[in-house]
Amino acid sequence: MEALLVLIALTAIFGVLIAPALRRRRQRLQSVHGVSRAVDPGAGYGFVPTEQLDVRLPGPDHEFVEALEETQQTQDWQPVARLLALTGDEWELRWQRVQSMAGAAAMELARSRALGAPDSPADAKGGPGGGVSFSKEPGARDARWLREWRVQQPGDPGGAQVYAQFLVWQALADPSSADHRIILEEARTVCEEAARLAPEDPTPHITELFVARRLSYRRADFEELWATLRRKAPNHMGAHLAALPYWSEKGCGSRAEADVFAQTAAANAPEGTLLPALPLFAAYEHLPEVNVVRGLYQSAEIEKAVEAAEFAVDQVDADHPVRPHVLHLLVCFLVRAERYGEAMEALRVVDGYVGAMPWADSGDPASHYAAYRALAVSGWEATGGARAQL
Repeated sequence: MEALLVLIALTAIFGVLIAPALRRRRQRLQSVHGVSRAVDPGAGYGFVPTEQLDVRLPGPDHEFVEALEETQQTQDWQPVARLLALTGDEWELRWQRVQSMAGAAAMELARSRALGAPDSPADAKGGPGGGVSFSKEPGARDARWLREWRVQQPGDPGGAQVYAQFLVWQALADPSSADHRIILEEARTVCEEAARLAPEDPTPHITELFVARRLSYRRADFEELWATLRRKAPNHMGAHLAALPYWSEKGCGSRAEADVFAQTAAANAPEGTLLPALPLFAAYEHLPEVNVVRGLYQSAEIEKAVEAAEFAVDQVDADHPVRPHVLHLLVCFLVRAERYGEAMEALRVVDGYVGAMPWADSGDPASHYAAYRALAVSGWEATGGARAQL
């Protein structure tokens, strides 16, 4: 689940920063499925080649890509700042873009360090502790645009929100680091600052949910944070996705508590939201490490969660910013349940982008996605799907 949250757009960052451990899991999955990375049978269906899949986003956001590329090329923070300002109170989209900007900055800094770029002390307002630093070398492409955004516009809530999420990604990139907790504490401080700068915006509170999970907030403190967030955006799908890991077995709760959280949100969901899909994410959160037994994915529990998720994606607008996340997870469950026709329908919507769970659970999201896509195509053809389409 946290893979989703870490990728939601930037999900690719885990592939860059903690690839070794995750790559082993991908290799296990691929060996079980027997899918060759070199085979890409979806080419005949107009699918994007594996090497061209976009790992930054779960689905298309051309305005974001244009602004981000201009910022990264020039190291000028203003294009992304303008985009975030124009996003306004579209809270789901704003959250998605904040995550993506922060992920892009973290990935850019990681690549710069991998190339041996020298570090310098961070001097951003609310700057991080524990060795999170940016180069001041002229022309360096190491996310110094984020530092300068904070320094030059300290009262911009967008800059504070992106910086807080950036710190979270930095902390999660190396949980064993001695600075892990220091950086998370700094992220919490910046979240508080961002919340003061834009009191109506739920985004900084959602970022703090990541911190709450990792710092093991007491139940009372977490519930107070959740209550604050719910007052501002009661049906925010991204907020629920960020809260779910706290209640999970891997977090501070249990499978039963995670299920209750997800089922309650789904049962009380108003029309036109993605919340009915939340039980599918709870199911994924508690899947065995490796399990390709078809019966599990064809069980009544999973079937009910899949159908609720399909209902959810059908009732929201096609451009809902979190809709692609649900579709990506559906691809995984539908393929494992051998429901290839439905998997193909979902693939046609999200193909080209892999910045989403479950692909972010691997060190190579594009290859992981392509393996499932190949299974969907071959299964669909084997059951006569291609002939039925003619």
